Amino acid sequence: MTSMKFASLAARIERFPIAGSFTISRGAKTEAVTVVAEVSRDGLTGRGECVPYPRYGETPEATLAAIQAMQQAVADGLTRQALQASMLPGAARNALDCALIDLEAKATGLRAWNLLDRPVPGERTTAYTISLGTPEAMAAATARAAHRPLLKIKLGGDGDPERIMAVRKAASESELIVDANEAWTEANLAHNLAACAAVGVTLVEQPLPAGQDEALARIRRPLAVCADESVHDRNSLAPLRARYDAVNIKLDKTGGLTEALAMADAAQALGFEIMIGCMVATSLSMAPAMLVTPQARFVDLDGPLLLARDRDHALRYDDSLVYPPDASLWG
Repeated sequence: MTSMKFASLAARIERFPIAGSFTISRGAKTEAVTVVAEVSRDGLTGRGECVPYPRYGETPEATLAAIQAMQQAVADGLTRQALQASMLPGAARNALDCALIDLEAKATGLRAWNLLDRPVPGERTTAYTISLGTPEAMAAATARAAHRPLLKIKLGGDGDPERIMAVRKAASESELIVDANEAWTEANLAHNLAACAAVGVTLVEQPLPAGQDEALARIRRPLAVCADESVHDRNSLAPLRARYDAVNIKLDKTGGLTEALAMADAAQALGFEIMIGCMVATSLSMAPAMLVTPQARFVDLDGPLLLARDRDHALRYDDSLVYPPDASLWG
């Protein structure tokens, strides 16, 4: 890797308004709060963006402080490989990992996928998220998005069979995946899975709370079930094999693209299908995740589509098609 000696590190919190609101089982929000890390050397600057997630005890302020605490290490020549052992997985390491990759790509004149010896990503169809609401509200939102080939439906527990039936009526041709965000219980698991299967849902994401998902290994699953909150990095994969058919890889969970790519390889070796997912964030968060898309069965990188505005040099979205980043954005 190109030396990072004499590099400088800057970080800041940024806020982007959401178009309307974004609602899941844990609540609603009207803005995306991100933290951006910038590593500069010899007139070049690499950038990375992360989204601190309260579900894992992260806050923007603590994430910013964790990145800023790495200033001396960066100045002393911190490499991407050394970073993996220097910080715990999570949002802060993600921003710094992606910034180091971006800087190294700029310094070598290579695109990030060539630098990392990964397949060149092509355009992919991304899921588009329908927020949690009443069946009527979700049906109305779905009708406006029914032209999209892949919809991700946020569910929330009680009333979910009615919600998914209303959504299916509003989008008869779209492939549907659903995300319960840990809101189901062992008591309603079989009923809710059957309701999803009955309307042709392809995949259910994280139906039960992490650490309380043993029931998934004891039932016959009528459709694929994907781990999200239950899975973080390579070390969390093997114990989940009997419970899940797929895993959702998010760079903010893995602590960066470096671990995300290694995790994708390990997940494939264990027989998991792969979803590459995101938080609600700008194109700077989505760009590194595009390098995982060649291995993914499901691509869920619609964060910028949910914003009122994206950043400059944004990813190209052609309806539900998302394209690899230009070097002016990242990598």
